[in-house]
Amino acid sequence: MGVSTSAPAAGVRLVAMDFPPVNALPVQGWYELAAALRGAGADPSVRCVVLAAEGRGFNAGVDIKEIQAAEGHTALIGANHGCAEAFAAVYDCPVPVVAAVHGFCLGGGIGLAGNADAIVASEDATFGLPELDRGALGAATHLARLVPQHLMRALYYTSRTATAGELHRHGSVWRVVPRAALREAALELAGEIAAKDGALLRLAKAAINGIDPVDVRRSYRFEQGFTFEANLAGLSDGHRDAFVAKGTGKG
Repeated sequence: MGVSTSAPAAGVRLVAMDFPPVNALPVQGWYELAAALRGAGADPSVRCVVLAAEGRGFNAGVDIKEIQAAEGHTALIGANHGCAEAFAAVYDCPVPVVAAVHGFCLGGGIGLAGNADAIVASEDATFGLPELDRGALGAATHLARLVPQHLMRALYYTSRTATAGELHRHGSVWRVVPRAALREAALELAGEIAAKDGALLRLAKAAINGIDPVDVRRSYRFEQGFTFEANLAGLSDGHRDAFVAKGTGKG
């Protein structure tokens, strides 16, 4: 359980999340994920990173049970900072990052996938931000990288999800494959990328990030300010308590 790193092919690092039952990461888990991604990118022999997950789904966001069980706002602040670190570690990784998404990709999962360079998804993958239902705000920055602006707004306001097939039609998912073939398909794309000149790939990643029209780090931190405002205004606890009472704690 936790975050693991392996080397399935030359030039490729696989970083995998495994936080049963639903990959809702605790505060420390977000920092562990950020450290693993940074470590993989810092290795000069690595030319592509695959971000994947074990279990029922790719990522269900933060561990809401942890936030509700903590005194004061310590865990909430920790989750905010931890998510920002992990999302930035994907975006700032010196080499391309391929996200292999299966099952649910919710909340923080959107932050990870939205900051990846490419996404390979299984046929059962769904993408969405249930933030309003959880008393939170955030990751619209990253959802806007996956779907057109007006669809992003409708999905955000309704807490609905989009399928992998829909995102493929919008051009944000590279391939949609059967779940059993997901890891192989992601590694196939990573291998094709890793066959390129490593130094040029790192320059290409820096160049592409440099021309990005949105500063994703600043944009996401701006969103997080409204999450904290909602907490201070007393708008969030009731939503999180109701969600925890349902027995899942993902969001």
